[in-house]
Amino acid sequence: MTTKDCNGKELIDGDSVQATKDLKVKGSNITLKRGETIKKIRLTENPDEIECKIGKAQIVLKTEFFKKA
Repeated sequence: MTTKDCNGKELIDGDSVQATKDLKVKGSNITLKRGETIKKIRLTENPDEIECKIGKAQIVLKTEFFKKA
């Protein structure tokens, strides 16, 4: 299966993505603002999720809230 962003574009390891809306990260005080770019994503076994590192936190994000940058 391929991992796709909210617009249907295929994502690969190392891509950069942008948030399409403000998101609060559960379990932390991190808030991702709309338009914020996240670099060097990693794909997971689940095609609806990506992993990334924000600061020192390793988090898993839903692809439905991100578009390829």
